[in-house]
Amino acid sequence: MSTLLSIADVERDTGLAKDTLRVWERRYGFPQPQRDALGERLYAPEQVEKLRLIRRLIDAGHRPGRLVPQPVEALQALLGGRKEPAAARAQALTGPDEVGELLALLRRHDAAALRQALTLAEARHGLRGFVTGVVAPLAQRVGEAWMQGELRIFEEHLYTESVQAVLHAALAALPPAQGRPRVLLATLPGEPHGLGLLMAQALLALEGCACLSLGTQVPLDDLVAAAAAWQADVVALSVTGCQKRNLVLASLAQLRAQMPAERALWVGGAAPALGRGTPPGIRRVAALEDISEALAPWRAPAPPAA
Repeated sequence: MSTLLSIADVERDTGLAKDTLRVWERRYGFPQPQRDALGERLYAPEQVEKLRLIRRLIDAGHRPGRLVPQPVEALQALLGGRKEPAAARAQALTGPDEVGELLALLRRHDAAALRQALTLAEARHGLRGFVTGVVAPLAQRVGEAWMQGELRIFEEHLYTESVQAVLHAALAALPPAQGRPRVLLATLPGEPHGLGLLMAQALLALEGCACLSLGTQVPLDDLVAAAAAWQADVVALSVTGCQKRNLVLASLAQLRAQMPAERALWVGGAAPALGRGTPPGIRRVAALEDISEALAPWRAPAPPAA
């Protein structure tokens, strides 16, 4: 007999909020949970698998209203047809097996070997190549495996902690950067994922930017205060798909309104909330490769004196 999952388990396993699951149940007739003796929702594994597929497609930019009513086969076909040029570029840089070998170490739960392999990869590719050509495609593979139910949450955490440790060590080995812009990095309240933030910090540091990271889930008032105290030129935020679109956009608009206009506000990450535009005065840095372009105003030569 299949094990039924509680709504809290489904929220954790799929990244879809409980409120979202309840709304879809009323609006689309899916998912269709059973009820226990206390009336609590219980979900069959095949429904959770479909929810994982839906979540992956939402992250790719599709709308829930068009996805939820479709059968699993249609969702799998839609997902299979999605182009992934970033993965192809990464494979050309890392070779066909490197990312797969790292993923295999993760699946074997060999933490020491995984950490060592990541360290060697950073030394072999350099920090920039490691971030863009190893960590980025590996993160994509790990995320896909997790959404398909092939990795457990503890395995995803093992991956994140291992990569973060290697990136922190590589950043510590860099000479202190004092260049412009001065970039304050953080995530919004309710955003627990910090790996993308650390990847961006590595590339910014290599560009000579002075960086200060406050980590994850920083209250908006503290972000404003820290940016003023540190005299940041840029506040850079990382957003994933774990927060609701309206909340993300409202937080960004509030933060923009509380900061002086000359202080740039950047937001990056693959959150669907960012796919339909951002509030005025906010720059979307959609991919790691876009960081250099975002830095262009600080790299332009100063105009000649009158």
